Amino acid sequence: MRDERLLERIGNMAKDPDRREGHDTARRIDSIMDHLQRVLNTKQGSTPIADDYGIPDFTDLPGVFSSGATHEIERIIKHVVEKYEPRLTKVRCSFVPQEDDLLALRFEIDARLSGEENVPVTFETVVDAGGKINIKDHV
Repeated sequence: MRDERLLERIGNMAKDPDRREGHDTARRIDSIMDHLQRVLNTKQGSTPIADDYGIPDFTDLPGVFSSGATHEIERIIKHVVEKYEPRLTKVRCSFVPQEDDLLALRFEIDARLSGEENVPVTFETVVDAGGKINIKDHV
């Protein structure tokens, strides 16, 4: 499986024609984070790709800060990642309670890179008050 998606490979080859294809786990993780950032910030029904591409608007969930709603968000994020990011396997999403920012919800996505290396990865995922999702590699 490729480290980067097709359009990323084409763009990178245009920037650096001498670049050789090779396996780079860090480049693969960066590509996955970029893709997850895009898919998780796309509202369902807003693209012609598929009706279920993206996520529903979390700001419309009743009681978004209740444990029932956070479990529903965990389930939604896990499902979207499993469906639209085939470079990850054994995906788990879990709510991380926090006290420093009461207007944001923090989740961790734990998974393994698919392929022969089977490397574990963890992404910190924060849903802000406006519903925007930010993802970063959890080191």
